[in-house]
Amino acid sequence: MSSSMGFPLVMFIFLFHFLTCNSSIWAQKSEDVTIIINGTTPVSTTDENYICATIDWWPDDKCNYNQCPWGSSSVLNLDLSKATLEKAIEAFGPLRIRIGGSLQDQVLYNVGNLKTPCHPFKKMSGGLFGFSRGCLPMKRWDKVNKFFSKTGALVTFGLNALYGRHETKKKGTWGGNWDSSNARDFIKYTISKGYNIDSWEFGNELSGSGVGASVGSEQYGKDVIKLKSIIDELYNQSQSKIPILLAPGGFYDKQWFNKFLQVSGSSVVNAVSHHIYNLGPGVDRKLVNKILDPNFLSRVTRTFIDLQQTIRTHGPWSSAWVGEAGGAYNSGGRNISDTFVYSFWYLDQLGMAAKYNTKVYCRQSLIGGNYGLLDMNTYAPNPDYFSALLWHRLMGKEVLSVKSIGSPYLRSYAHCSKGNGGITLLLINLSKNTNFTIKLENLISLSMKNMTENTRLITRSLKSTFSWVGKKTTSNRPDLREEYHLTPKDGYLRSKTMLLNGQPLSLRSQGGGDSPRFSPALIEVDSPISIPSLSIKFVQLPKFDAPCCKRQV
Repeated sequence: MSSSMGFPLVMFIFLFHFLTCNSSIWAQKSEDVTIIINGTTPVSTTDENYICATIDWWPDDKCNYNQCPWGSSSVLNLDLSKATLEKAIEAFGPLRIRIGGSLQDQVLYNVGNLKTPCHPFKKMSGGLFGFSRGCLPMKRWDKVNKFFSKTGALVTFGLNALYGRHETKKKGTWGGNWDSSNARDFIKYTISKGYNIDSWEFGNELSGSGVGASVGSEQYGKDVIKLKSIIDELYNQSQSKIPILLAPGGFYDKQWFNKFLQVSGSSVVNAVSHHIYNLGPGVDRKLVNKILDPNFLSRVTRTFIDLQQTIRTHGPWSSAWVGEAGGAYNSGGRNISDTFVYSFWYLDQLGMAAKYNTKVYCRQSLIGGNYGLLDMNTYAPNPDYFSALLWHRLMGKEVLSVKSIGSPYLRSYAHCSKGNGGITLLLINLSKNTNFTIKLENLISLSMKNMTENTRLITRSLKSTFSWVGKKTTSNRPDLREEYHLTPKDGYLRSKTMLLNGQPLSLRSQGGGDSPRFSPALIEVDSPISIPSLSIKFVQLPKFDAPCCKRQV
């Protein structure tokens, strides 16, 4: 290529990248959208501690696409002395943490009668995921639990479900009974030390056709019965609170999940855990386009709907958990999964999963890979950390019905506000060039319009025809709403700096980091709600008339 042709081509590529990644360049237009909220009764509920993050087992030489983004972020080598890590977890008060991942079914626990030497993971040709078996020394487990106790984390631990099995002639399919001896010794040790485990999970991605390995649903059901028996026995002996049991921790396969619940039977599995990686491979060049495509984001609703039906039919004693979700698999998308643009996917997932009665949503990962909530090297929060923390502090467990009349590019979810009366509305604007103005309607107010004039006159003496109750806040100021508007720095969607109402978010650099304080914009409650293009907004409406939320105050 001649030099005269090369410069224009380079400039074209630069301008194309600049235009597609800067939200402020596109010609803007405005559009009205009506959102109707029904606050009479919740459509579903989440756990009080819905937000969860994972810590994986990957060693530092785990690589994808010629990059090795895990470093020292695993259960075995994470630097637990970092004050920033400690403060980041404490800020949730508490944060759920799930220990697990692809290598968990190759982890041995160096306790009891284990006859195999305790060696770390090493690369091995022909090994599952290219690695040998690894081992968790009890000295490390002690340190991990001391850290969790200090930070107040709620811990889910994923157990090795392949121990004792063998690969059959059919590649990737494992047969034989599960050998529970090592897990039993490990659980017994954990109880003896007084370590608080909120839940035990059985296996990782062994359901259906599996990822790397699979186990038949009938065998899996029989083995989880055995695990439940061990947990009940050991915790009853110690007179300790019995943790809940999660399974199977894999991708949803209707036939497999149905059979698994049928075999395991009533009240064995407390939560049916499944994984979500709906964005495809992290190397996909269209990853950002997928994130900003409402039709693409909605495809995964089928999984939530079908799992709901499976639980209603075959396991009504259990609930649904998203045990692991990273959006893009194989460690996420470099310079995408740890930037502002990923919060469009992440917050939409939190809202969608909650609507379909998911109790807990575990993000892959707390730290490590390209999709960590915390930066692997500095431990500083990435944008999705603040999205998760805002959700945790603002969104209560009661999920409300929301009907949006207008553009599909405006995604909206509503919950009872956490710890307060009223509701919190989450608005996600995926449009590159449209600012939306929201007309918010309360189904209660709309129902009033169908009443007789006399009845409405009587009702008006009791409450406003607007969606608000009362004229003053506790501060004796005119009714105000709180807005938390999230945008990327300089309008650059792949920025690692998230702005809240125009101000950069970070952990305070005092004593190694402090809990972030989110300062809302205070807006007159009856003024229009707007959401600019390619941005996110939490809107807290303390006087919204939602009877099911009043009962929670």
